[in-house]
Amino acid sequence: MDKQILILTTTRDFLGKFETGNVKILKEMGYSVHYAANMEDQRDLFYEKDMEELGIYVHHIDIERSPYMVRNNKRAFHQLTEIVRKYRISVVHCHTPVGGVLGRLLGRYFAGDGVKIIYTAHGFHFYKGAPLINNSVYYCAERLLAHYTDILVVINEEDYTSATRFRLRKGGRVYRVPGVGLDTDRYHIFTDEERLRGRKALGIKEDQLFIVSLGEINENKNQIAVLRALAFMRESGQDISGVVYGICGDGFFREYIEKQIRNMRLEDQAKVFGYRRDVQEILGCADASVFPSKREGLGMAALESLAMGVPVIASDNRGTREYMKDGQNGYVCGAQDIKGFAGGINKIWFMNEDEKKKMKVRCRETAERFEKRYTEKIMREVYITADKMAVEAKRHGKTG
Repeated sequence: MDKQILILTTTRDFLGKFETGNVKILKEMGYSVHYAANMEDQRDLFYEKDMEELGIYVHHIDIERSPYMVRNNKRAFHQLTEIVRKYRISVVHCHTPVGGVLGRLLGRYFAGDGVKIIYTAHGFHFYKGAPLINNSVYYCAERLLAHYTDILVVINEEDYTSATRFRLRKGGRVYRVPGVGLDTDRYHIFTDEERLRGRKALGIKEDQLFIVSLGEINENKNQIAVLRALAFMRESGQDISGVVYGICGDGFFREYIEKQIRNMRLEDQAKVFGYRRDVQEILGCADASVFPSKREGLGMAALESLAMGVPVIASDNRGTREYMKDGQNGYVCGAQDIKGFAGGINKIWFMNEDEKKKMKVRCRETAERFEKRYTEKIMREVYITADKMAVEAKRHGKTG
């Protein structure tokens, strides 16, 4: 029987966004790849046929994003134990907070069977400046669950420092990757013709300042800060009629954001584009992207912008500190610094053409060290290590 690995996440869209490169590596290594998530999430546009083309086995489980949905997540855990047994899974690679918890609990449950656990933390919920509950409850939870983790993968320097202090299973390893891998062929600097064509398709005039935000519309992504910055600019006597702010994404905060757009009388400035699969077409014709997240593990949306030569106006957090250089590839301010965001928007707006060209080059240079080839190289090493661990465990009939 082929070697079997299970990729575990919370929602079905995770695979198409982040895991296709890993699937290809695993297939090359001779693994049959299983994918478990809540397949009833209808927001995803990564269809079953796309999964079939990757040659993976898909399993629906009743997992929920919220850890407080105990009944559903408990049922999901039992469903996972059946999948591991039935298909003789030897390695589980888990992602997302709840998926990470259930995956590591599988490691505890199947400790005697030698099932190896890889956990990728896309940003620990404890971090410098986080609320006390994050830096106590979440820290303790991660520290405990590390005991059932064979390989821990992190995506930024702060998390790597924390991860190296955890006690993993005997022989456990910690790896740091530069995100999930940036496709710099797909995300490239647009020509003037491509830029003009994209703006025309979106109804954006050449003399307008077009800024965009990419990502789920929720409290953490903090799109409200940009709206407040625009309102502040107008209240300060500035004419903002030449600004268009496009919000690409969907989420449970969308209705709230749309209401705030009306309340702030920003209907002519702010547009909610919703979930888009053509984000590179929108990014490529933007003057800047605004990335106001309160917290980020890294922030692929910002890196995609930089790869396209589009400067980023970002909030200061552990993720953006990995690549943002204030005044070099954009501007940085606090997540709640409305004047700071307004200042960043104005700096981009009134920047001369020569400086725009220089910043475009610096943006692209910043993004290059996050190219997918670097991530894939490390992930290949991660899977080779896990494979050796699984073989050794099978040989001895236990985890060690």
